[in-house]
Amino acid sequence: MIPTFTTQLNDVVRYVYNETSKKENAIIEESLARDVNLLDFYLDSLNIKAEMENIKMIPSDLSISKILAYSRKTSPVL
Repeated sequence: MIPTFTTQLNDVVRYVYNETSKKENAIIEESLARDVNLLDFYLDSLNIKAEMENIKMIPSDLSISKILAYSRKTSPVL
């Protein structure tokens, strides 16, 4: 059995990311069926994961300029 609520939340996050064993899956799924708050957390976690997968990280022009300037200073002379 999953001992504490915090552990349950951590286990649900692991479950969302497919990082749990078949035995853990059975325990978590049983817990989700019995605990509406845990189920809500699971559903929220799925939504957050889906939203995070859609995030596009774009560096600022200043960051790109600094990286290129550093690269020019440190590139070997041929």
